[in-house]
Amino acid sequence: MPGLTTLILLGTCAVQAAFGLPEPAASRARRDEQIVKRDTASWINTETPIAWKNLLCNIGPSGCRASGAGLGVVIASPSKSNPDYWYTWTRDASLVFTGIVDSFAHNYSAELQTTMQNFIIGQARLQGVSNPSGGFSNGAGLGEPKFMVDLRQFTGEWGRPQRDGPPLRAIALIRYAKWLVKNNYKTTALDVVWPVIKNDLAYTTQYWAQTALVEGAQLAALLGVECSSCLTVAPNILCFQQSFWNGGGYINSNIDHSHQRSGKDSNSVLTSMHNFDPAAGCDPNTFQPCSDRALRNHKSYVDGFRSAYSLNRGIAQNKGVAVGRYTEDVYYGGNPWYLSTFAAAEQLYDAIYVWKKEGSITITALSLPFFKDLLPSIAAGTYKSDSANFKSIIDAVFAYADSFMDVAAKYTPSDGSLTEQFDRNSGNAIGATHLTWSYAAFITAAERRAGIVPDGWGAETAKTIPGSCNRNQVAGSYTSATKTSFPANQTPQGTTPTTSPTATTSPGTIITSECSDTILHTHLRLPDPDTVQVTFNHKVVTRWGQTVKIVGSIPELGNWNTNNAVELSAIYYTSGNPLWFVNVELPAEAVFEYKFINVEPNGAVKWESNPNRRYTVPKGAKEVSSCDGQGSGGVCEGDSGGSWR
Repeated sequence: MPGLTTLILLGTCAVQAAFGLPEPAASRARRDEQIVKRDTASWINTETPIAWKNLLCNIGPSGCRASGAGLGVVIASPSKSNPDYWYTWTRDASLVFTGIVDSFAHNYSAELQTTMQNFIIGQARLQGVSNPSGGFSNGAGLGEPKFMVDLRQFTGEWGRPQRDGPPLRAIALIRYAKWLVKNNYKTTALDVVWPVIKNDLAYTTQYWAQTALVEGAQLAALLGVECSSCLTVAPNILCFQQSFWNGGGYINSNIDHSHQRSGKDSNSVLTSMHNFDPAAGCDPNTFQPCSDRALRNHKSYVDGFRSAYSLNRGIAQNKGVAVGRYTEDVYYGGNPWYLSTFAAAEQLYDAIYVWKKEGSITITALSLPFFKDLLPSIAAGTYKSDSANFKSIIDAVFAYADSFMDVAAKYTPSDGSLTEQFDRNSGNAIGATHLTWSYAAFITAAERRAGIVPDGWGAETAKTIPGSCNRNQVAGSYTSATKTSFPANQTPQGTTPTTSPTATTSPGTIITSECSDTILHTHLRLPDPDTVQVTFNHKVVTRWGQTVKIVGSIPELGNWNTNNAVELSAIYYTSGNPLWFVNVELPAEAVFEYKFINVEPNGAVKWESNPNRRYTVPKGAKEVSSCDGQGSGGVCEGDSGGSWR
């Protein structure tokens, strides 16, 4: 595809104000913000199963739109004309599978595991396919950007080679290999997955990409093998990457091109996202999402589109807008892309995660313009988690991120399908239909919003810039991966497989709304010593359009007012694992009662049957812990199941 290089069903929220009295402006603003948050969450809950279903439909050989595609092949789109995207791009497929692996690592699915195994086997074969970029013996053929969906070479005109495909594929495979090692399947990772990764890393040391090399060196150490060139080359790549930073306050994505572009490009936001390492803090050298460089770049990139598209006119500076690849784009007339708009949100969700984890936010002179768009009175400085400014910044950035999701939601067709682009004037969906990358971009943005992040790639140990840059390339050694089958039953240790994330009911299907499993609480200690993040997990079968919320006896849970109940997310809901969950920050040692409620599309509320559930928030918890909802020692009490009334 001309690539980036390197049924909206809103929940009902009734709000009451004192009759006959004017509502204070501050109260109205807080109310409106809560309504927006819940509307965004409702759309995400509705869109998630649609996105998963359509994404997997585009993966061969058994995907519903991938007939004729090879094993594990990701078709860019089922569109075969105007435009013809009936191909597989190594870059696009690898980014899609990185998202799949990250989701899989958080929530095991046997179907996703089979899909990933098929992808690895297919890519092992693809590495050996001779093509216009070259052959396998010297690695040149690995840089071929696109292939036919049956894994034959594509011989038409195209910009080739494209160097980012192999390192991106290595990252996806490395993350699955790490999962295997973590779950005591080291032999499989070493014998089946590592040979494919090794070829891609060899190409990467020859043609450069830092993240893959650092993560590859980590995996090599876990497997007891070497990737010495990974550690030799990676620092110099980091050194070279600094040249992309423009003194004018943005990342110049086009430094090697002679065409007349500003360099303000969606690639810069994607770079920050895909460099994201939760353990790296706000490091500017690796362009971490919360770094002053990345935030200033986000502003520069987004601001370019505020006047570029007519559908963005009149939107306030503190609100998200539709964004595309770059403002000078002429492909299909130059329009917003769904994946770019989701990316603008995802970077900010990443930043919020790190700020909460670190317990502080530092605003520098460089990032100050970004923050002033959201909070005009804010000043440069460091704000700790116990300050009012910290909370104000978190709330403002979260609302800003949500507003990008809202833009995409506004222009998503009623069936939830995602094309490549939407028209810059009308907002109508245009371009390639059912673009796989669009669905993957939505899924990862939704997960980051829910606080679900990937494991780090080692940025905290690889963010020091060498004193001088050397363009040292290491000629690679390439060997065909010959073991192309996986042992059966490699499930997480102590875990029963679940069904696919796409196993969901169709609109209109009637399912009884009864609690079908246990309620679990997990605790995550936050930097604020008086606050604990509690995750409420509730397994309950619902029908299309219903929303599960939690309401309780404390202000954080609405003081028993259903209008202020906290909405749970169904991002991982499947027919075999009907999980709804939400993270709530609660006072340490708080004792309260609560219930789950089921809210119909028309706003009607069904309560759980008596008795109330009871819970005591732990004090000083240092690690994630859980209880089964039955209670012990007075910590939590109440039925683990139940019915609605």
